Amino acid sequence: MNILILNWRDLTHPKSGGAELVTMEHANGWVRRGHSVTLLTGWYGGKKEETINGVHIVRRAGSLKIYPYAVLYVLLNGRKFDVIVDEAHGFPYFSPLFTRTPVILFIHEIAGEIWDYMFSFPKNLLGKVLEALYFRIYRNHLVWTDAPSTVKELVERGFVEKNCFAIPCPIIGGVSDWEEKSKKESHPTYLFVSRVVRMKGIEEVIKAFSFIARNQKDAQLWIIGGGEEEYIAELKHMIEEYGIGKHVTFFGQVSEEEKYNRMRRAHLLLHASVKEGWGLVVLEAASVGTPSVVYNVPGLCDVVQHGKTGIVIMDNSPQDMATEVVGLYGDHKRYSQFQKNGIQWAKTFLWKDVIDRSEQVLQQACEKNI
Repeated sequence: MNILILNWRDLTHPKSGGAELVTMEHANGWVRRGHSVTLLTGWYGGKKEETINGVHIVRRAGSLKIYPYAVLYVLLNGRKFDVIVDEAHGFPYFSPLFTRTPVILFIHEIAGEIWDYMFSFPKNLLGKVLEALYFRIYRNHLVWTDAPSTVKELVERGFVEKNCFAIPCPIIGGVSDWEEKSKKESHPTYLFVSRVVRMKGIEEVIKAFSFIARNQKDAQLWIIGGGEEEYIAELKHMIEEYGIGKHVTFFGQVSEEEKYNRMRRAHLLLHASVKEGWGLVVLEAASVGTPSVVYNVPGLCDVVQHGKTGIVIMDNSPQDMATEVVGLYGDHKRYSQFQKNGIQWAKTFLWKDVIDRSEQVLQQACEKNI
């Protein structure tokens, strides 16, 4: 197959994240199986075109300007491709409106209330309107997403269930044998790993930690991930107001080696996102013997096996998160079992299997010519 991926960023973009990692892993897998893959994405400076691991990357316009540019690109080149993977981040490219090439919608999560966390009026309203519009346009197309809970949301919004496919995201590079390396910090240590933006729930985690620190006087919170300086300054002010400044450390963006090192040394990962496509960092933490306590939202409720590999809080609140964290930390037998279960859970997700599934979705789109 000759495959075109439309995505606002590629893996080399300074603001790329988990979605770009996953997209590139699938693209690399398709290339290894003999398919041709082109990725049209936003330009951020530097090379306009290059080939990475067999994937031809075309960078034009910018992260947002790439959307109208894609219309022209597909009109001129669309017939060269057998299938288009139209990746949505808030909204997709609306490609079914300007091409007859089979289209698959690749959506990591339904934004919904995320618009209110990320934008003020009227941008949040515009985002919701565009999202409702594309639901109607793609309703009868094949839809690829990460988690079963997102499929459920899609069906509730009118998508055809048999056309929706949940394909989980394994750890990039696979799971190493970490069991003997999982030496924890001497003090209770908790970890947040994500982009430091409002929708990722960092404020909820900080509030939860403020309750935890009342019970565990020597506890510490590590925050890994980049964000806007203004927002991080706001968070640091919030932390000082709670009186937990000496217990919280911001590390910013770190290398993969450093990320896994701190995941291994922390006792628990805390995640309180508004919603996630999958929550890959939870699986990464589990793979090195660190269970998670997470909010009950799409994506996170799929990647954590409640009561086996971590805890999914039923009533999403900082107080409940703190209660569960302190309780699990103090229950050594249950904690140890969660560690063992998490390592085994992470090992069940293999890239060969998920690339098999995404390749099948591509072939189905071509055969049905949707």
